[in-house]
Amino acid sequence: MGSRLLRAVAALAFMATASAVFAQGAGQEAGRKVAIFAGGCFWCMEHPFDEIDGVVSVTSGYTGGNKSKPTYEEVSSGTTGHAEAVQVVYDPAKVDYQKLVDVFWHNIDPLTANAQFCDHGSQYRSAIFYQDDEQKRVAEASKEALAKSGRFDRPIVTQIVAATTFWPAEGYHQHYYRTHSVQYKFYRYNCGRDQRLEQLWGKPNS
Repeated sequence: MGSRLLRAVAALAFMATASAVFAQGAGQEAGRKVAIFAGGCFWCMEHPFDEIDGVVSVTSGYTGGNKSKPTYEEVSSGTTGHAEAVQVVYDPAKVDYQKLVDVFWHNIDPLTANAQFCDHGSQYRSAIFYQDDEQKRVAEASKEALAKSGRFDRPIVTQIVAATTFWPAEGYHQHYYRTHSVQYKFYRYNCGRDQRLEQLWGKPNS
């Protein structure tokens, strides 16, 4: 079954829901910071960050493209230049950016360009969108250390680029792994995500 069809089947139960409205000022509250990561299907990237102590919120959306207020249909067509991504608002007093970057790596395939698992196209590219020079430094150092670790025999192709406008996705996409767990698990298994992650990183907690 094609990846877009898998996503469509999984989303049918909630397609009638109106899009939620999200504040563009996420992370502006005192002491909070923002991180943005792209790792293929944003449904699958929310859960790992939601589990981290110190993460305040995780929002699915689109970034890195050339159109204002893109829709899911537009982004999934691959014509807007956006990537599916998650915006992570966190409390740096409880969790640092390095921890978030480490979690990101272990939930993606860093060896495949313009695709993640069964999803293909630049809209599913893996990328770290840094907010400032410190995030850029941490991200680049982490990527270099991983490249030198000997874990992989192929180059890491994950992009590290400056953040641009993040557009929250439609409401039915937000926290889909919680609101429609059966459909989410169906999609994730059939996409081969966990199988490939185990090949790359070993079993969870191993």
